[in-house]
Amino acid sequence: MAKIKVTKVKSAINKPLRQKRVLESLGLKKIGQVVEHETTPSILGMVAKVSHLVSVEEA
Repeated sequence: MAKIKVTKVKSAINKPLRQKRVLESLGLKKIGQVVEHETTPSILGMVAKVSHLVSVEEA
């Protein structure tokens, strides 16, 4: 299965708690942090919910 790299590019301050929890579940804590995930429907859905806070590229 393909992989994607997700980078946190914006802060979660003043964002809803649900979006903060999505970032936590993706494993993103600090701005500039990069995590790699399998391309599954659940991961893609989480990335879509916080697409304004993260940057995505294929790995």
